[in-house]
Amino acid sequence: MLRQQLQTDQIQALKNHDKIKLETLRYVLSEIKNKEIEKNPPAGGELSDEDTLTALQKVSKRLEEAIVSFNKAKRQDLAKEYQDQLNIIKTYLPAKLTDEQLKKAVEKIKAENQETIQKNPKAIIGICMKQLRSKAEPKKIMKLLSQ
Repeated sequence: MLRQQLQTDQIQALKNHDKIKLETLRYVLSEIKNKEIEKNPPAGGELSDEDTLTALQKVSKRLEEAIVSFNKAKRQDLAKEYQDQLNIIKTYLPAKLTDEQLKKAVEKIKAENQETIQKNPKAIIGICMKQLRSKAEPKKIMKLLSQ
């Protein structure tokens, strides 16, 4: 469904002559297509929305790193271009949880999976990552779990 939305928006950007949005969506869709081929080599079937989100997050992270590099190199023109692309991609990503919301979500997951945690304390890491990966950065989740 997310991929279909991206494709629809790509067509709309083409019709509206929105060059930056069109380039960004083409890049994102090519990354998604590469993931599909990588995951299912013979047929290249469609990715689930979760896998598509993961691909979007990776592209977003790559752009953020590039923006930092361009700012260090004093290339404001390229930094602005990448920032515009990042803003377009962020419209498709779910809102990130605040630290307080993340803490509550982790506590809730711990309470719901108490038996599993008693048998295998490290199992909570996998459970939290699976449920919260799209809503928060894995580093933040790990930091909360290690406390």
